Amino acid sequence: MRRPLLTLFLPLAALVALGAACAGSESAAPPVALDIDPAVADTAVFAGGCFWCMEKPFEELDGVAGVISGFAGGTVPNPTYDEVSSKTTGHYESVEVIYDPTVVSYDTLLQVYWHNVDPLDGGGQFCDRGSPYRPAIFAGTPAEREAAEATKAALEERFGRTVEVPVLDAAPFYAAEDYHQDFYRTNPVRYQSYRVGCRRDARLDELWGESAGGLGPAL
Repeated sequence: MRRPLLTLFLPLAALVALGAACAGSESAAPPVALDIDPAVADTAVFAGGCFWCMEKPFEELDGVAGVISGFAGGTVPNPTYDEVSSKTTGHYESVEVIYDPTVVSYDTLLQVYWHNVDPLDGGGQFCDRGSPYRPAIFAGTPAEREAAEATKAALEERFGRTVEVPVLDAAPFYAAEDYHQDFYRTNPVRYQSYRVGCRRDARLDELWGESAGGLGPAL
């Protein structure tokens, strides 16, 4: 979904205390401008449980300028992390992927998304349960919806089960607090502790094998 990107900023995350859950104490940091041509830049929004774990797979792709952790799909404008965590706003923890579609396609983003979630679990993701952690794909155009629905159908055939990931219309996206941004870079120990404790990688390996966390074969 194309949106104005003339003034686009990705905050640097600040260090927070060691823990084993997708949460932390607030800290501020100065923003850093993303180096991307607004004439070609596009965005895509995905919910895959804890947003900390959804940034890295997309940021490793050529053509992705940055990934912002935030919230989408709720009813309260400009929600805080604490408000979303209260499970009263209807928001999904989400990531907004800022990318160059002449370098990386939306189809490739979908491949990365699916290989980083449990598509059979609609009640949350891994150890994180409840409405903020539900998986979803937010389609910004008819073409995005068609592509997302096609891959979803392919997964239902592969697993022989219903894929519990809705394809929803695009909704306002709100960036989370600075300390959540690029958490895997700024807090690597806490980040890895969370992934292991939540059994995220273990479940991804069960579902995807050698394709877990990456591109894998086309769906």
